[in-house]
Amino acid sequence: MSNGLAPYACDPAQGRGRRCPEAPAVERSDYQRDRDRIVHSSAFRRLVYKTQVFLNHEGDLFRTRLTHSLEVAQLARSMARSLRLNEDLTEAIALAHDLGHTPFGHAGQDTLNQCMSPYGGFEHNLQSLRVVDVLERRYATFNGLNLCFETREGILKHCSRRNANLLEAAEPDGVAARFLRGRQPSMEAQLCNLADELAYCAHDVDDGVRSGLLGWEVLDEQPLLRRLTESVRRESIGSDLAPRVLLYTTLRRLLHAGVSDLLRHTRELLNQHRVASVQEVREAPALVGYGESMRNELANLKAFLFARLYRHPQVEAQRVLAQRVLKDLFEHYLGSGIAEPRDSNPAQACADYLAGMTDRFAIREHERLTGQRLFEATL
Repeated sequence: MSNGLAPYACDPAQGRGRRCPEAPAVERSDYQRDRDRIVHSSAFRRLVYKTQVFLNHEGDLFRTRLTHSLEVAQLARSMARSLRLNEDLTEAIALAHDLGHTPFGHAGQDTLNQCMSPYGGFEHNLQSLRVVDVLERRYATFNGLNLCFETREGILKHCSRRNANLLEAAEPDGVAARFLRGRQPSMEAQLCNLADELAYCAHDVDDGVRSGLLGWEVLDEQPLLRRLTESVRRESIGSDLAPRVLLYTTLRRLLHAGVSDLLRHTRELLNQHRVASVQEVREAPALVGYGESMRNELANLKAFLFARLYRHPQVEAQRVLAQRVLKDLFEHYLGSGIAEPRDSNPAQACADYLAGMTDRFAIREHERLTGQRLFEATL
C-alpha cells in the first residue's frame, strides 16, 4: 500500500466510518482523531486514580489504570510498526481499552456484576464501549465520542452472547456481530489484546516485589522469570548487580522475549494464511499470537501471579473492603433514586455512576454517606 501499511492493516480511508458522519479533518486521519478524543476525555483522566492491583492511595509508584494503559499503548504501537499495522488505530484502542473499568480493579468489577445480576450483569469491556458511545458528553450533535467502527470494535474485546445480541439488535452488523458469527476483529485489535496481557504480567511482578508482597526469591521460583534471571546473572558475573537492577533487567527481557516471540509467530501465521485484506483477517483464525512454548510460559506466569499476588491475604483484605464500599453505594443510590428522571434504567444509571468513580472518590463518598472509614490510609 502506498501509505506504508500492510494490505491486512486497517486504513482509515477504507474504514467503516462513524455512526454519526463527520467531515474529515485536514491534518489528521480518523484514527488520529479517535486517539485525541480518547486522551482528552474525562474517563481517560480518571484512570489515574483507579486501581490496577494496589489501591491508588497505597503508594505513589504503583501502576494505576492510566499508567497501565500507557504501557500497553507503547508496547502495542511498537509491535504495530514492526508488523506494518496502523499505529494510530492501535494506540487509540490501547488507550481506551480500560475506560469502563471500575474503581478498585477487578474487585470493583466483580461487585458491580453481582449488584447488577438482576438487571443483566456488568462487563467492563461493554462499559468501556458505553463510555465512548454514550456517557462522554462533549458534543452538541451526538452523545459519546463518535469513534470509528474499528476503534469501537477493538475496545469491545470480550462480550457475553446475551449482550452481543442486544448490541446487534441496536446496531445490525455492528461491533458485536463478530461474537455471534465467529469472526475475528482487526489485527490491530488482536495485537492490543495480547499487549495488554504482556504489559500486566511484567508490571504486576514489578509492583508485587516493590510492595513486598512478592519476595525477591520470586525471580528464582517462577520458571520463566528464573530462566531470564539466570541469563542476566551469567552476563553480569564480576559486576555489582543490585537486586533492583536485576529485577528491572529481568522484566525488560520478559517484555523483549514476549514481543520477539509474538512478532515471529504472527509473521508465521500471516505467511500460512496469506491474508490480503482486513476482511480476510476477520474470516481467518486469530493471526496475532505467541508460539506454543511462550504461550505456555506466560500462562504459567499468570497463574503464578493469580495465586501469589492477586489472592495474597493483604490484597484480599483490601478487596473485601472495596467490595463493601461499592455494594453499599449501589444499594444507597438505587434506593435513593439518584438516577435522573429521564433514565429508563435506574440500575444502569447507578452502575454508570459507580463505574466512573475513582478509588478515592468512592472511599470518600462511602464515608460521607455511612460515617464509616474503612480504609486506614489518608487519602
